[in-house]
Amino acid sequence: MAGVSKWVETARRVLDTEIDGLKAVRDQLDGGFTKAVEAMASCTGRVVITGVGKSGLVGRKIAATLSSTGTPAFFLHPVEGAHGDMGMIRDEDVVLAISNSGNTDEVNAILPTLKSLGATIVCLVGKQGSRMAELSDIVIEARVPREACPMGLAPTASTTAHLAVGDALAVSLMEHKSFKESDFQRFHPGGSLGQRLLMCVDSLMHTDAMPVVGVGVGVDDAVRVLNEGRMGLVAVVDTEGRLAGVLSDGDVRRLFCAGTLQQAVSIDEIMTRDPKRVRPGDSAAEVLDIMELNQITVLPVVGENERLAGLVHLHDLLGKGQLRFANP
Repeated sequence: MAGVSKWVETARRVLDTEIDGLKAVRDQLDGGFTKAVEAMASCTGRVVITGVGKSGLVGRKIAATLSSTGTPAFFLHPVEGAHGDMGMIRDEDVVLAISNSGNTDEVNAILPTLKSLGATIVCLVGKQGSRMAELSDIVIEARVPREACPMGLAPTASTTAHLAVGDALAVSLMEHKSFKESDFQRFHPGGSLGQRLLMCVDSLMHTDAMPVVGVGVGVDDAVRVLNEGRMGLVAVVDTEGRLAGVLSDGDVRRLFCAGTLQQAVSIDEIMTRDPKRVRPGDSAAEVLDIMELNQITVLPVVGENERLAGLVHLHDLLGKGQLRFANP
């Protein structure tokens, strides 16, 4: 039998390093992890994951795992959050911030604002005394002895550890909520979501009590309807019910930060004209593609003569709108 190649030896060394990292993180888990599970289990909103670079990629996977196991979650890019997307955050949400160093400027910059909005901040970090740990309500330490990268630079063992802690959170929450196999089959992307994406959007869209205002209405009234609608968008229609434009949470925040938001003017002056829109007969999969391509979470649905027929949210497509579990 031929000897083991150099590359197999390298692979084994990498895996050994990552196994050592996982063992170290396992032994570090303490009351912070327990508090994080309890905060997420009692959350009546959503778990919002944030991070950049490799931590951001890990965060997206954690958000997907939580969502498919009964804990509504989504990923918020911190840069997009700083430019308007924090309008989606509610005081009942829990934020999970991820950073190995705990000193990621893009993430730390938005944590005070997220806290001021009432969200509970949980951080998953490699350094207990980092700036992120100081800004958070709950800290989960996940410090690995070393990276598998021979230069100790590329995130390897640390990202594996963070990914594993995310799985540990998801499984702990499943047990906390008594999540059963029948629940998994109902919400898992391989089952009902695949069937859901084949449906036409008119069977998923909102048609009652939509956040809608007429052309010419004042910005102050439009923002009030936007806030009360809790969809992240208000549609603007003309006297015939035709879609004239939209105003999103992100639009309001960007205008406010730029110092150009004037509440005394007409909505016509600041709304987005000719916005992206879909048709009642479009499949949910087609609509989801449009949302992902344009980084949009809400779309107006228009029928004949461009009359507004409804509004569809990303969560409607993914079947997350009614995902709520009673606390045991």
